[in-house]
Amino acid sequence: MPYKKREYIPERFYHIVSRGNRRDPLFRNASDFQAFLHILTQLYEKYPFEIASYCLMNNHFHLQLRSREVPISKLMALINKRYANYYNTKYRLTGHVFEKRFYDKVIENKEGMLEVSRYIHLNPVEARMVKLAEYYPWSSYQYYKKNSTVPCFMNVNFLLDYYEGTSTQKREKYCCSVTFN
Repeated sequence: MPYKKREYIPERFYHIVSRGNRRDPLFRNASDFQAFLHILTQLYEKYPFEIASYCLMNNHFHLQLRSREVPISKLMALINKRYANYYNTKYRLTGHVFEKRFYDKVIENKEGMLEVSRYIHLNPVEARMVKLAEYYPWSSYQYYKKNSTVPCFMNVNFLLDYYEGTSTQKREKYCCSVTFN
């Protein structure tokens, strides 16, 4: 049975999830996480896109992503193919690195954007890998917590602009929303 054609709305963000085949690890060490982020930077230079939040877990990753010029399916095919090539070469493996097709869901509104971002940033806390989102090094939460240089593909202002106040106040309000109630 053929796959259903994916919906592509250029002005919308999507929640993307991609898992390791058989839920095997996608990232075994820091250099794997760094390689994935490097691939995002390289692809951004050729096919601009925006990520509002991300979290790279051991056996899967989450992206809150918008691509205005290239369909999400093409962009994800490029990301996953490049990472699979890197992974298989590094670990001298063959075959599938990713399980099935990636999951994607269009995010409809402001509430959805904030809910997905919160879910993404709390993923390592939910998995009991860290006590607080700010302790996990492989998510974009750090760029909301501190006013530091963000990767070229990140657009933190999209979420921060939902809040009133100075840049510092917006960051504080966002970070307060990314906690357990």
